[in-house]
Amino acid sequence: MTRLMLHVCCGPCASATIPFWRQRGVDPVGLFFNPNIHPLLEYRRRLTGAHEVADMSRVELVTDEAYDPEVWFGSVAGEAGTRCSRCIGLRLERTAREAVALDCDAFSTTLAISPWQDHEAIATEGAQAAERHGVEFAYEDLRPLYRESRRLSREWGIYRQKYCGCLVSEWERYRGS
Repeated sequence: MTRLMLHVCCGPCASATIPFWRQRGVDPVGLFFNPNIHPLLEYRRRLTGAHEVADMSRVELVTDEAYDPEVWFGSVAGEAGTRCSRCIGLRLERTAREAVALDCDAFSTTLAISPWQDHEAIATEGAQAAERHGVEFAYEDLRPLYRESRRLSREWGIYRQKYCGCLVSEWERYRGS
């Protein structure tokens, strides 16, 4: 069976992504690494949701619980319009490294279920991280499963957020962009 290191952004996105991979004969191992999430209370809510879904799905979840948004701010600073690509790249780079360290055959991300994420950036950044680390990036467009992830998270009582997690996306949410 193929072992897949699965970057987990949050519980709701993992709720339908984990069964998708299992139905394909894949053994997912979750990784929660999300320095983009702001503020600390939001970070903890999403970490808790990731643990809850991992427990219900019987999936090992590797976590980086060091709350250090400075890492994120440092990685996304630069040209306008590249924040999301850099953020995705940061998280997929770490996922690729963990995949190699834990002897996984491939890696992927639960971000691929969201209609709000930049799927071109996911595919591009994942491919680049895969090449750098010598491990396969398994990209699947899981947006058709988004409604199922919402249903499952409501049914399971998993916290559902209203923005991607970063300070800028929270500001955009309130601004109405």
